[in-house]
Amino acid sequence: MSTHPFTACPSSPPAPAAGEPVLDTLTCSLTIPGEPLSGQIARAAVRSVLHAYDLDPLAPAAEQVTGELVAAGWRLDPGRALYLSVRYRDDALRLTVYDGHAPHAHPRLAAHCEARRRAALRVMGAVVRECGGAWGFGESREPGGGTRTWANLPRRGAAGYLRA
Repeated sequence: MSTHPFTACPSSPPAPAAGEPVLDTLTCSLTIPGEPLSGQIARAAVRSVLHAYDLDPLAPAAEQVTGELVAAGWRLDPGRALYLSVRYRDDALRLTVYDGHAPHAHPRLAAHCEARRRAALRVMGAVVRECGGAWGFGESREPGGGTRTWANLPRRGAAGYLRA
């Protein structure tokens, strides 16, 4: 008869006390359809998540960026699901959209496609700059490939967006 060193599952760490949400635990993701209405769904989800974490001042910038990221994703890969990730780390909100549009092997096609994506994200780029953030895109590291487009919005800059 063999004996095992563990007789029970290890106990879970204690749950945090009710009250203020811990910002570094803000991690939310969802899959949305690659349709015109997807921007509305994504913006509403981001608004709800930010409200739950008492980050309402970030909502105007975050909603604008989210809508632009999702719109670009479905326009470049219509009809296929998009994956939205919302995270808060290092005092900044990071919004990422994964779409199924794979990078092109031919340099001319790749350059044309990159130009289309940059043009589609022109408004988003202006919002991100206004907030003091950064954005970019590249090949997705997720299974199935595609493109990962992201924007990083520092809390202070995003909270001041649209304020005089």
